[in-house]
Amino acid sequence: MVPLSFAGHDFRALAQGALYWPARRALLVADLHFEKASWFAGHGQMLPPYDSLATLHAVEALIARTGAGELWCLGDSFHDSLGCERLPEDARALLERLTARVDWHWITGNHDEALADPFGGRIAEEAEVDGVMLRHEADPADARPELSGHFHPKLRVSVRGRLVSRRCFVATATKLILPAFGALTGGLDARHREIVRAVGPRAEALVALEDRLLRFPLAA
Repeated sequence: MVPLSFAGHDFRALAQGALYWPARRALLVADLHFEKASWFAGHGQMLPPYDSLATLHAVEALIARTGAGELWCLGDSFHDSLGCERLPEDARALLERLTARVDWHWITGNHDEALADPFGGRIAEEAEVDGVMLRHEADPADARPELSGHFHPKLRVSVRGRLVSRRCFVATATKLILPAFGALTGGLDARHREIVRAVGPRAEALVALEDRLLRFPLAA
């Protein structure tokens, strides 16, 4: 975990794409996309059906590592609002253990806006926590400090002639977009015009390693 200061608060950025808020003992993740594989299978594209369990084990490991007592999922936790019904029994049991273990909050997103039965935890469209807005998609019209997800940002750079892609945070003075945490999620180039539209032109990509935070200015 590496220090990351945002909106007057001290956070820790994790290489796995999560954010830890020490003052609240809160872990924040975005875009888990549980049951994405089963959704694709239902539409004729067969994928290994282990994405939900793999993602939940990754969340469980970070709860243990950080000692978090609070967890915020910043939208699109399920790939669709019916994903709850398709969640396998072993993943369901693990999720119920985790929601009973920590103060779990579900922020709804565009994929799971009708989420109704998340096996524990509380559901909200957005929340304001200690002066910081938590929502799924960045709102360019809101000047308040904001944590969000939705865009699955990745930084693509050329290193010695090879194209390297890493999940990244996208940050300005008032907006911080988290990368997708789910095991079966792709990514959008951090320089994409939709990300720039959401956060403004003065943004930078932050790549969290285990021992340092790499910063890359993003051109408008």
